[in-house]
Amino acid sequence: MSEWDAFIKQAMAEIRQAVDQDRAVVALSGGVDSSTTAVLGHRALGDQLSIIFIDTGFMRQDEAKNVVESFASLGMQGQVVQAQDRFFAALARLTDPEEKRRAFRDTFYTVLGEVVASRTQRRPLLDEGSRGRQAGAVWLLQGTIAADVVETKEGVKTQHNVLEQIGINPEEQFGLRVLEPLRTLYKHQVRALAKELGLPPSIAQRMPFPGPGLSVRVRGEVTRERVETLRQATAIVEEVLAPFHPFQAFAVLLSDRATGVRHGERAFGQVIAARAVASRDAMTAEPLRVPWGVLLDLQERITTEIPQVTKVVYDLSTKPPSTIEWE
Repeated sequence: MSEWDAFIKQAMAEIRQAVDQDRAVVALSGGVDSSTTAVLGHRALGDQLSIIFIDTGFMRQDEAKNVVESFASLGMQGQVVQAQDRFFAALARLTDPEEKRRAFRDTFYTVLGEVVASRTQRRPLLDEGSRGRQAGAVWLLQGTIAADVVETKEGVKTQHNVLEQIGINPEEQFGLRVLEPLRTLYKHQVRALAKELGLPPSIAQRMPFPGPGLSVRVRGEVTRERVETLRQATAIVEEVLAPFHPFQAFAVLLSDRATGVRHGERAFGQVIAARAVASRDAMTAEPLRVPWGVLLDLQERITTEIPQVTKVVYDLSTKPPSTIEWE
C-alpha cells in the first residue's frame, strides 16, 4: 500500500460528498497543481466534472499545445476558452504588481463564471469538431497548495487563487463554491502525489508557473509585444538551464532599458533578468549555481535571437529576503 492511498481515498470521498449530484469544474493550466486536482476530481466525479483551459495570452511557448497532448494521453477532455483579448484589455496601462494581479484575478474568475453559466456549444481540448458537455457547474476544484495560502496570509503577495483571504466570496461574485483538495500540501508533496496518480513526468516534474502567467514577469506595462519578447526569452532560459534541474528557471522583462550596440551603432534596448533557483517547497530558495560559461552562452542566445534585448543579468537573490518571482 502506498503512503498516498489514504490521502487519495479521503480527498475523493470529500469531493464526492461536497459535490453530491451537482456538477463541478476545474480550471486547468497544465501545471502540476491544477493537473493533480483535475485527476483527483475526474476519479471522484467522472462525467460530473468539466475541465476548462482558459488561454489568457500569458502562457509560455507552445503551452496550450503541450497541455492538450499531455491530457490526451490521460483520456481527459475539456473546453478551450480563448480569452486573450479580454486579459490584455484588463491589464492595459497597469504597472503596479498588485493591480495587475487583481485585474488578472477578476478577469479570470469572471470568464470562468461566464463559461460555467453558459449553455452554448463547447469545444473540447482534444477534438475540435465535437461538442462538449453543456450542463452548468456550481463547484470549482482548485489547485491551491499550502505555499499559496501561507504567502497570501503573510502578505508576501496575493495569490490569485486564495480567494477568501483577499476578501472575495466566489459563490456571491461568480456563482462558484470552491474545493481545494491540495490545500495542505507543499510542492514536493504534490509532485509525489502526481506521480502516484500516474501523471507523466512532463507534468509531475513541471516547473512552477504563476497563475497570472507571464503578465507578472513583465515589469511595467503588459503589452502583446512585451509578452512575446518575454515568451521567447523564457523558452531560451528554460532550455539552456534544464540540464541543471532547477526548481524554477525563467526570464523577467524589466521596465528599464539599456544602451547596447547593434551593427556598430547605438541601440537602446530591453533588459532581461534570468532567474533560476534550487528549492524543495518554494518557501525558501537558493540561486542555482550555474557555470560561468553557461551563463555567457545564455546571454548570447538571448541577445542574438531576440535583437530588441541588449542586456541580460542573472539574479543571485535568495528567498528570503527575496521572493522567487519578481512581482
